[in-house]
Amino acid sequence: MTEPAAPAFRVATTEPGTLGVSGVLSFNTAAAAMQAISAALAAGSFDRLDLGEVERSDSAGLACVLAVAALPGKTLRVVRMPPGMQALATVCEVDQLIA
Repeated sequence: MTEPAAPAFRVATTEPGTLGVSGVLSFNTAAAAMQAISAALAAGSFDRLDLGEVERSDSAGLACVLAVAALPGKTLRVVRMPPGMQALATVCEVDQLIA
């Protein structure tokens, strides 16, 4: 029996200056998402991270977003954060770090 594939995430330029993330940000995808988002930020000129198409996330997904938002030399505004991720950020008292 084979294990199901890890849920996918995607990173794409959604509009000028905006890097969009879609799919799932979870324990299974957070490390790869962090690498993909960091590489995209290094290669382009982005000032917004759009999470509006994130279908599901957990604490590892939130940690990934926090780490990306804290990258040196970048000022990144997180927009359209899913309600569940926003609630988790509020409970963990880190919402002001990504506002």
